Amino acid sequence: MAAKPPAGDPVQDAPQVAAPQHAAAGLPAIGHTLKIAQQQMGVVRTAQTLLKVNQKDGFDCPGCAWPEGDKRHTAEFCENGAKAVAEEATLRRVTPDFFAAHSLADLASRSGYWLGQQGRITHPMLLTEDSDHYRAITWEEAFDVIAQELRALDSPDEAIFYTSGRTSNEAAFLLQLFARSFGTNNLPDCSNMCHESSGSALAETIGIGKGSVSLDDMHQADLIIVAGQNPGTNHPRMLSALEKAKAAGAKIIAVNPLPEAGLERFKNPQTPQGMVRGAALNDLFLQIRIGGDQALFRLLNKLIIETEGATDQQFIGEHTHGYEEFAAAARTADWDETLTATGLSRQDIEQALTMILASKRTIVCWAMGLTQHKHSVPTIREVVNFLLLRGNIGRPGAGVCPVRGHSNVQGDRTMGIFERPVPAFLDALDEEFAITSPRHYGFDVVRSIEALRDGRAKVFFAMGGNFVGATPDTDVTEAAMRRASLTVHVSTKLNRSHAVTGRRALILPTLGRTDKDIQAAGKQFVTVEDSMGLVHASRGNLTPASPHLLSEPAIVARLAHAVLGSASPVNWAEFEKDYATIRDRIARVVPGFKDFNARVATPGGFALPHAPRDERRFPTATGKANFTAAPVEHPHLPAGRLLLQTMRSHDQYNTTIYGLDDRYRGIKGGRRVVLVNPDDAHDLGLADGSYTDIVSEWKDGTQRRATGFRVVHYPTARGCAAAYYPETNVLVPLDATADISNTPVSKSLVVRLEQSPTV
Repeated sequence: MAAKPPAGDPVQDAPQVAAPQHAAAGLPAIGHTLKIAQQQMGVVRTAQTLLKVNQKDGFDCPGCAWPEGDKRHTAEFCENGAKAVAEEATLRRVTPDFFAAHSLADLASRSGYWLGQQGRITHPMLLTEDSDHYRAITWEEAFDVIAQELRALDSPDEAIFYTSGRTSNEAAFLLQLFARSFGTNNLPDCSNMCHESSGSALAETIGIGKGSVSLDDMHQADLIIVAGQNPGTNHPRMLSALEKAKAAGAKIIAVNPLPEAGLERFKNPQTPQGMVRGAALNDLFLQIRIGGDQALFRLLNKLIIETEGATDQQFIGEHTHGYEEFAAAARTADWDETLTATGLSRQDIEQALTMILASKRTIVCWAMGLTQHKHSVPTIREVVNFLLLRGNIGRPGAGVCPVRGHSNVQGDRTMGIFERPVPAFLDALDEEFAITSPRHYGFDVVRSIEALRDGRAKVFFAMGGNFVGATPDTDVTEAAMRRASLTVHVSTKLNRSHAVTGRRALILPTLGRTDKDIQAAGKQFVTVEDSMGLVHASRGNLTPASPHLLSEPAIVARLAHAVLGSASPVNWAEFEKDYATIRDRIARVVPGFKDFNARVATPGGFALPHAPRDERRFPTATGKANFTAAPVEHPHLPAGRLLLQTMRSHDQYNTTIYGLDDRYRGIKGGRRVVLVNPDDAHDLGLADGSYTDIVSEWKDGTQRRATGFRVVHYPTARGCAAAYYPETNVLVPLDATADISNTPVSKSLVVRLEQSPTV
């Protein structure tokens, strides 16, 4: 039987701290998975649900975007995926009675953990300007409220339509079609905060803003470099791919400021040997200083160029552009500057070089540790330079692998959720639907917050996600949201964004991945695209949490009809009845989706075309893969300061908090901790167990402070510290963003630690 949700917020003022672990998964992962699943779903529902996760006839995990192989395990999920499923398939319910008992002020005083634990929302809810309580309304009333607000705008660009990575291809395509029919490209998404830097760098250098490797490539690689990523917590099923690669003879280099258990040893719960001994993964751990990755790859590139016979001159000559300019810049890389920027030793780098030169097939994987710095785009370009030098793009076992963090965040972008669409996409959309899409660029996430703050945007509509909890500069963002005339959230569960509202607010409850979706044409399925460009179906199997829920495609279709009316040339009603009609239109608009319905009917789906991978063809401005030669940058740290990276705990997925522990790092019962190297802590006079305020320093002189963090002496890189988000988002200035991509720089904040009284 499922457990009841917590009545009150747990006390988090005295977290327990033990030594960090050196292996991931194993029996503890199984035990924790079953415990969480039973608490949320009960025994019978747990079996019904978990055995369908990531199966060809089941539903796609609402967690990370790591792909599945053709052959699936019976239990094709990880611990954190099971937590995500359990919270969606929970038996707990948030009914109108709940909202009657909890005012907006009460909800705003609660932690994200408490809000998320309450369960699935059952009815559309409205908060009016003269009330402190949400109340239930009908769907027709909800759509009328939104239509009224949108029609009253002076310009379509005063509306913002945000998309979370959970949104299906079908819903995302409809949302961007509606937004552009309405007249705006204001389509920010969660990519703006994570892999926008990857897309910006890859589109310029190889011609497509996606990774170039498949799961088979991972298994065939000689060397896999995992940089700025913690797969043990954030993409646990990736550990199986690394284990298989190791068994085939691959070497693995981890590049990260923190040692992570999942990259040290993986105790695969699918095998007896894995459970007992596990497999060592890292062959070399480069404990790099935060923000030093560009300097590291630039020096490695210099050393490769200077090693006779190390570069693939045939590939460079036939397939690349800009080599001579890049090589000239690389030759200027300086050992002393690199050692300062990276915090590494010469021996570390030379050992890495030996492994690189011995590899004929190299893959570089990365995540937020590379994408959330001021110089992230040049850093990722340098990674591409590194791979191009030895011909490691467009052949088996080699390539770029940006590991996406949400299950369809890549698919949403493919479907046109982008504030800067390419003209060819808009041309195809307009021809198919007889509309006229706007051609001027819209707002990304940061610019959306600025527009709300400045009164240039008045209506905010979110398809999933937790915008307030995920975004930077918490105080500024929350004040901006409260200036809106209307905020709307399509959601399955409560989060912080429901408590920080415009003058009026709507919560529109929707079906989740686990739910059956029955429409006029019968049972429906949706599709998603994983991190490696594979598109497949997702079919829920559970009775929905309430008869008052609508699917995401149905919500968008009904909203579009309510706003645009009969004047719209689009037959929105047909899309709600049968999602196959949406896929037919996608097939005629989006490249790579020809015969979409027929191809996705194949169990396991299909791979989208990828010219660099498939043909060694690079659709860039030059027609070739581009070497680039940006100046090397790295953060400079004033005396007495630290570089802070924000991060997830193991009991967390993005802003969803499943619990208050971080098992692999030895933290239990609390989240307000800051991990500091013991030598740095000694220099700063910070005892282990003392309490500190974290204060970020930025050029605007504003004091951004996160209070009451327990100091944990931890083996971080010297000069570097780490703490969990969203608690530390308050420290990230809104205008502290990456060049080109405009991604918040949440991984390289200059901070000082000021002693605070014990909480």
